Amino acid sequence: MIDLYSDTQTRPTQGMREAMARAVVGDEQSNDDPTTRELCARVAALLGQADGVFMPSGTMCNLVSILVQTRAGDEIIVDDQSHIYNTEAAGAAAIGGVSVAPLRTPAGIYTPEAFEAAIRMPGRTAPRSALVSVEQTTSFSGGSVWRLEDMRRIRDIAHDQGLIAHIDGARLLNAVAATGIPAAEYAEGFDSVWLDLSKGLGCPVGAVLCGSEKFIVEAWRWKYRLGGAMRQSGVLAAAGLYALDHHVEQLSIDNAHIRLLHDRIADLPGLAFDPTAGQSNILCFSVEGLGVTAAEFARACLTEDIRVRAIGGYQIRATTHLDVDRAGVERAADVIRAKAAEARDTV
Repeated sequence: MIDLYSDTQTRPTQGMREAMARAVVGDEQSNDDPTTRELCARVAALLGQADGVFMPSGTMCNLVSILVQTRAGDEIIVDDQSHIYNTEAAGAAAIGGVSVAPLRTPAGIYTPEAFEAAIRMPGRTAPRSALVSVEQTTSFSGGSVWRLEDMRRIRDIAHDQGLIAHIDGARLLNAVAATGIPAAEYAEGFDSVWLDLSKGLGCPVGAVLCGSEKFIVEAWRWKYRLGGAMRQSGVLAAAGLYALDHHVEQLSIDNAHIRLLHDRIADLPGLAFDPTAGQSNILCFSVEGLGVTAAEFARACLTEDIRVRAIGGYQIRATTHLDVDRAGVERAADVIRAKAAEARDTV
């Protein structure tokens, strides 16, 4: 099986498993787990932030950021293909009483002007625009990489208008690998930012949420309310430290593999790609022109042990990661070409 469904499908490498087994641990709740403390400090430094807190998931990082920095009845502004809107809005609504305003985007990236226009005028009958989120890189819309200057303009508009600026950094290091811009430059001046460990970095679980020392104090309060500490979390944190030491360079390879896949299938009649396709480790394309649904096309690929993800009616997403080598990408391209030809022949 060549699994391009998501970079969440990675398995811990043997070296990572050994690092986890050797981890020096303590009780995270009392801040006595040295490995977890080391991971949080290291990610905070990588992102140019004062402090960090280890979380079970990126979803929890987004939710806690919202809970700390908004109040019930507020509204947050995101792109219409973001995780916060598509898979996490129920948490913000149910737990925080916060609504989500999605900005319509072609590839998960909105303009600073569109963001500014979406900020509500203060009024007793309207929710308060309280927070804006940038997802770097985009996910459901195909791994697009935000330009640094646009992120900074959005950050500055937010602060000028009294909003919080947040980065969903699930694949932030894929953007770093694509552009060479350090993560701390992307995160500079933002109020909260997090880094996922369980996607391209290959860890089995976890993310680190970062911000000011005051923000992290409040984030810890919400972490405890939402489920508490993870006790000897150093076993998991050790995987994150190993990934930062050994898997960061892999992200450039993953990005290159997606460009290879794009190059091998971009000329196929019936497939449609956004002009930004192939910027990082995610590739999205439409199969509507083949006369089949995304689910049908994904099932056809699976018969040849190529697993891709169907999103909506006609969108296919393929994601490269450390468990997929060049030969696997080339085979995936061959299968996609063959299944596209079969679909065209049946129309």
